[in-house]
Amino acid sequence: MAVRIRLTRIGGKKRPLYRIVVADSASPRDGRFLEIVGSYNPGKNPAEVVLKEDRIREWLSKGAVPSVTVSQLLEKKGKPSGA
Repeated sequence: MAVRIRLTRIGGKKRPLYRIVVADSASPRDGRFLEIVGSYNPGKNPAEVVLKEDRIREWLSKGAVPSVTVSQLLEKKGKPSGA
């Protein structure tokens, strides 16, 4: 089971809001996930990113791979995107 840290959309029509989740890479975008580790709101100025840093660090150490978008969000917040 390959584990990824990625975004899942929870916002309404034309009002995007995303959760940052840890999920199996085979599950669909808005499908089953293992844990919620943060949120991302691109509608605010500047965009709001909330992270559970300790949980993200733990999942990265276990081998979870962040998606491209999540890696960019982690870098903006000053967190390393690799293990």
